[in-house]
Amino acid sequence: MENNKEISSGDSSSFKRSLTLLDGTLLVIGSMIGSGIFIVSADISRQLGSTGWLIVVWLLSGFITLTAALSYGELSGMYPKAGGQYVYLREAFGKLYGFLYGWSFFAVIQTGTIAAVGVGFAKFTGYLVPSLGDGNILFGDPKGFNISAAQLLGIGMIFLLTFLNTLGIKSGKWIQFIFTFAKIAAMAALIFFGFLFFKDHSIWTLNWSDAWRVKTVTRTADVITHESLMGLAIVGPLCAAMVGALFSSDAWNNVTFIAGEIKRPERNIGLSLFIGTLVVTIIYISMNLMYVNVMSMQEIANAPSDRVALAAALKIFGPAGTTLIAVMIMISTFGCNNGLILSGSRVYYTMANDGLFFPKAAKLNKNGVPAAALWMQFIWASALCLSGKYGDLLDFIIFTVLLFYILTIAGIFKLRKTHPEVPRPYKAFGYPVIPFVYIVLAATICLVLLKFKPTYTWPGLIIVLIGIPIFFILEKRNKATANNGTL
Repeated sequence: MENNKEISSGDSSSFKRSLTLLDGTLLVIGSMIGSGIFIVSADISRQLGSTGWLIVVWLLSGFITLTAALSYGELSGMYPKAGGQYVYLREAFGKLYGFLYGWSFFAVIQTGTIAAVGVGFAKFTGYLVPSLGDGNILFGDPKGFNISAAQLLGIGMIFLLTFLNTLGIKSGKWIQFIFTFAKIAAMAALIFFGFLFFKDHSIWTLNWSDAWRVKTVTRTADVITHESLMGLAIVGPLCAAMVGALFSSDAWNNVTFIAGEIKRPERNIGLSLFIGTLVVTIIYISMNLMYVNVMSMQEIANAPSDRVALAAALKIFGPAGTTLIAVMIMISTFGCNNGLILSGSRVYYTMANDGLFFPKAAKLNKNGVPAAALWMQFIWASALCLSGKYGDLLDFIIFTVLLFYILTIAGIFKLRKTHPEVPRPYKAFGYPVIPFVYIVLAATICLVLLKFKPTYTWPGLIIVLIGIPIFFILEKRNKATANNGTL
C-alpha cells in the first residue's frame, strides 16, 4: 500500500529531511495559535458565566489535546512519512477511511481554516488601515453576497505564503521560525503586563468570589438575561463551550503531515507534539488568567465583537492597546497560516500517490516541494474566502474533526493487534489508559453536541459522507487504468 517517495535522495523527486526538533515544535505551536485565543473566551463566558469554569474549559481542552498528542507519537514513529493522519487511518482501517479524512481535510478542515485565518488577518489589518477591513464592501450587496477588501487581502496573504512555500521547505521554515517566536514573545508580554502592571486587584477578587456558579448569558436586542444552572444541566453548555477552545487548540497534528521532511522523525515528531501542545496549553491558560485579572466576567462575555484580548489591552495600555493587539493578531495569523499552508499540501501529495487526488499533486518541483498541491489548496481556500461561508463550515466540521481524532487513536489499539511486527520506536504514553481516556472524553463531547448542538454535527457528517461515492468513483477509475496498463 505504500508507494510514497519520501526517502531522502539527491534529486527533487523526493522530500529532503532537513527539519529539526525545534522546527517541528515551532510548527506545532505556530499552527495552533491563530486568532481563537484572542476571541473565543467571550463565547465561553456567555455559555458558562463562571470564572472557574472558564479556566476549566481551557484546562480540559489542553488535557484532551495533550493526551491526543502523546498518543500520536506512536503512530508517527510507525509511519514516519508525509501525510500524517491520512496515512495512520489508511494503514489502520483501509483506504476508504483515509480518503474520507483527506476529502474532509481538503474540502473544509484545512482550506476552511486557512480561509478563516486569512480573513482574520485582514480584519485586524483593517484596524490599522480601515480601507482594508471587512467594512469596505468592494462588490455586491452589503445585505447579501458581497466581497470586501478583507476577503481580497486574505486571499493576497494566502497567495504570498503559498508562493513562498513553493520556493522550498527552508522558506517556510524561516517564516515559521520568525513569526512563531514573535507571537510567543507578544503574548508573553501581554500576560506579563496584565499581571504585574495592572493595579486593580479588586476585579480578580470579584471574579473568584463566586467562581463556580454556572450562569448562561442570553443576549437579545434590548435585554441581557442570566440563567443559573446546576448538576447535569451544566454538561450541555460545558461541551458547547469547549467547541471554541478545542478549535483554538486544533492543528497540533500538522507536524505529522511533513514527517517526510523531519530528521529522525521516529523521535522528533513525538517530542515536537508533546512540547508544542504543552507550551500552547500553558500560554492559553495564562492568557485566560490574565483576562480575569483585568476584566470582570461581564466585560469578557460582552467584549465588543468578542475581541477579548483587545478589551484587555485597552484596560492595560489604554488606546495604544488597539494597535498592539491588531499587530499581535496579524503576526499570529500570518505565522499560523504559513504552518497550515506548508503542511496541508503534503497530505494531498500522499493522497495523489495513492490515486485518490489530482495526479499533478503527486509531483515535487525543482525545490523539492509539492507546488501543484500548494496551488490547488490556494485555489480552493480562495474560493472559500470569497464565499464568506468559511466560518459556518468550520462550525460544522469541529464534530467531524473530533470523530477522526477518535478513530485515529483507536487505530493504535487495532494496529497493535494487526501489525505487531511494525517497529515502534516510540510507544503511546500511558497506553492503554491515556489513549482510552482521550477516546472517552472526545466521544462524550461528540454525543453531547449531537443532542444539544445539532448545527455543529449533521452538516459535518454530510460533508464526510459526500466523500464515499467520490472514493468509489476514484477507485473504479484506478482499477480501469490498471487494467488498461496490463492489456
